[in-house]
Amino acid sequence: MATLDLYIMRHGLAGERGTYANDDERPLTSEGKKKTRQIAKRLTELEVQFDLILTSPLVRAKQTAEILLEAGLAQSLEEAGYLAPGGDIDAWIDWLQTWRQSGSSLALVGHEPDLSEWAETLVWGKPKGAFILKKAGIIGLTLPESGSPIANSELFWLSPPRFLLGKG
Repeated sequence: MATLDLYIMRHGLAGERGTYANDDERPLTSEGKKKTRQIAKRLTELEVQFDLILTSPLVRAKQTAEILLEAGLAQSLEEAGYLAPGGDIDAWIDWLQTWRQSGSSLALVGHEPDLSEWAETLVWGKPKGAFILKKAGIIGLTLPESGSPIANSELFWLSPPRFLLGKG
């Protein structure tokens, strides 16, 4: 079993919080779609590739993941309830132990503050409030070949979207 590259991406710019009766249905704005497409294009230029994209079931995250899929960054996309706000990292790790046999590069698309906290837990064993994941930003981690990824993973990428778009 080889190491696993994990790309953690926050959904793109979405409609204003509180403007939808059900926040789960809040979509990306047209600007959010445009910037997410630009980021997907840049990731393609950087030859980033995922074996699978896992996404939160919320509309804005699914739309972000679909843009990544349409850009050819992965061949498949799956919804995962544990990526919804307040999601369960332990449930994801259980899933990961089974899935990692079939892939070496995985993307997660979800929400803050969960994603930053998950990344910090994977690196340091607990959240420290040090990682800031902007909308459509990316964290890249290398997970170990075996054993628990918690406190055993290495950070290789932390980028706000403006750096990917050449505006940094």
